[in-house]
Amino acid sequence: MILTDTHTHIYSEAFDEDQDQMMQRAIQNGVTRFFVPAIDSTYTTAMYDIESRYPDHVFLMMGLHPTHVKENYKEELAHVEEELEKRLQSVNDEKFYAIGEIGIDLYWDKTTLKKQQEAFRYQIQLAKKHKLPIVIHSRESFEEIFEVLEDEKGDDLFGIFHCFTGTIEDAHRAIGYNMKLGIGGVVTFKNGKIDKFLDQIPLHHIVLETDAPYLAPTPYRGKRNESSYIINVLNKLSEIYKMPVEEIASITTHNSKEIFGV
Repeated sequence: MILTDTHTHIYSEAFDEDQDQMMQRAIQNGVTRFFVPAIDSTYTTAMYDIESRYPDHVFLMMGLHPTHVKENYKEELAHVEEELEKRLQSVNDEKFYAIGEIGIDLYWDKTTLKKQQEAFRYQIQLAKKHKLPIVIHSRESFEEIFEVLEDEKGDDLFGIFHCFTGTIEDAHRAIGYNMKLGIGGVVTFKNGKIDKFLDQIPLHHIVLETDAPYLAPTPYRGKRNESSYIINVLNKLSEIYKMPVEEIASITTHNSKEIFGV
């Protein structure tokens, strides 16, 4: 059974003490594909480091996280573009597999909305230029996200709506913009809500994720999350869709291959 974690911050400081052990636990649980989103330039070296140590398992994204859109956001966007160009010229076949995570977050700071919108649009354009998917972060910003996606929609716009926590209407809108829904620990929460309608969304629109070290599933809620806990998400989806875990693992991994091309 091959499992794919489509969104995991395995380079996070939260794993400084036991990064290799955490990776081995995940691999032993069948998680053999780790798709790793960027945050900002301060994490780039750490991302490259874990990729170099697990080259058969780790697939990197490049982007500027919306909560890190600050006064220097144009410099950060220039860094994103520079890293993309470097990999285009790499002789080692190194590449990025998505632009992410990008989007709009109005939970922490509403005053940066215009900057966030500009950074989001700019990075969507980069994704189109490089024929890459986008991985969207949305928090208290569904309408603002959809407004940008409506402007940018087309065959060259596709990707994943990471950590999807919206309504069924939001789910259908996201799917309409060629987005898969990233389902993680929230689906196991008693008040997570998405478990109430998820079986109405065909499984070919779903990918699995952990968002480690954040949003650990039940029974680890409130503790540090890690990629091996994707098993708990898988078991919950098996219950929701009334399908064997092996079948859900196979379909969601196939879906991830459709998005990331690997």
